[in-house]
Amino acid sequence: MEKQEALRKIYLFEGLTPDELNKMIQIGEEKKYSGEDVIIKEGDPGDGFYAVLSGAVRISVIVPGVGEEALAILREGDYFGEMALIDDHPRSATAISHGDSVLLKIESEAFKKLLFEELGLAYKLLWVFAKTLSSRLRETDERLKGMMSLAKSF
Repeated sequence: MEKQEALRKIYLFEGLTPDELNKMIQIGEEKKYSGEDVIIKEGDPGDGFYAVLSGAVRISVIVPGVGEEALAILREGDYFGEMALIDDHPRSATAISHGDSVLLKIESEAFKKLLFEELGLAYKLLWVFAKTLSSRLRETDERLKGMMSLAKSF
């Protein structure tokens, strides 16, 4: 029940039944990080996604000539790396542990297999993915607008 309670706090899994949560737990692997451990690195192949069970994770990119640009600090209930489940492109950002953190990693192949076997579960998860990606695209659009207005002033 402990892992189920942790997963229920994650937006992606909020609408799942106890049986569906158990299926996610069965295909997932708990990973522990500390300090400034690199979880995934920008440019690496995407092999799964991560749900933050506890702690915090910094998502950042390297901007040439500038250095690290932090995009977000994710906490309990957040998830990242889901684009690896949709396309075969390299990671678009780096994820770094922000102190001690516990994550649930779900490998792409196990996730895809589960989606093909459980169509009801697939629908629920893919709908939340679509809403998340849409929200993140809107945030990126707003940042881009801000940068463009700053660039015009120079």
